[in-house]
Amino acid sequence: MRRYVAISWLAMHFVSGTLCAQFGGKPVAVVNGEAIPRSELDAVMKLRPKAVTPLTAAQERTIADQIVNIMVEDALLRQFLARSVPAANAADVDKQYAALIEGLKAQKRTIADYCQETMQTEKQVRGNLETMLRWNAYMAQHVNDGELNKYYAENKDFFDRVTVKCKHIVFRMPLEAPSAERAEATKKLRELREQIVAGKLTFAEAAQKYSHCPSAPKGGELGYIYRKWMVEEPFAKAAFALKVNEMSDIVTTDFGLHLILVTDRKPPEPSEFSKVKEDVRECCAEEMRQKLLIDLRKSAKIEINLP
Repeated sequence: MRRYVAISWLAMHFVSGTLCAQFGGKPVAVVNGEAIPRSELDAVMKLRPKAVTPLTAAQERTIADQIVNIMVEDALLRQFLARSVPAANAADVDKQYAALIEGLKAQKRTIADYCQETMQTEKQVRGNLETMLRWNAYMAQHVNDGELNKYYAENKDFFDRVTVKCKHIVFRMPLEAPSAERAEATKKLRELREQIVAGKLTFAEAAQKYSHCPSAPKGGELGYIYRKWMVEEPFAKAAFALKVNEMSDIVTTDFGLHLILVTDRKPPEPSEFSKVKEDVRECCAEEMRQKLLIDLRKSAKIEINLP
């Protein structure tokens, strides 16, 4: 579980200091009546690396949206856990915090280093640990060994570290695109698939000429992927269902419409449930969290106050 940890990757964008000054005194978001004050965003921003080159206003707004979105998710999860499980014992939080510090010492790092790397304040680290303990309690109530065993069986390719090597052709298409536009793109992609099947051009040639992806110059090459976490679920599910040198039908993801070609499959490294049980629990918990947040958003009242 994380509280703002996921925004650490944003450090590479070198967020400029002008962003926070634009927010005024209003909370940056209100989630089911709970305000997320600007000070929380400011505290995270102060941990960022110094800007090398100025960002455009549009880039700053995009980064602000991403950070606030994580804050909103954090609030939704905390609110849900407050309704669902008792508060974590303060002594347990202290114990987890002490264990974190000891672990950092073994790596010759300090809590200040950790805060800098993860873009959290010490207060937020403690909040993260409290949320983690409550989430673990919720998981213990709702997921038993039988369910973990079932999850393991359903995702054995992942736990056996099977990978497939893929190429793809994508037509970028937002989910909210008009149906006529989507139908036209689907028709063009289907025609392109027929040309590849007929041998009129290779998959790589088609990707180079038509794909809307940075991988296009390399013939759509994506390299090896695992069954989970590396690409969107519909893409991974379709890819792992293919035999080597087999091409998919059209696959729809949030990014657009894809054709997928699998060019290699590495054999499994057989796992045992008893030995990977904690990995299974973590993966299951993360999927539960993601699905829960989708449901919570549907019924939540969320107000975002960014310029």
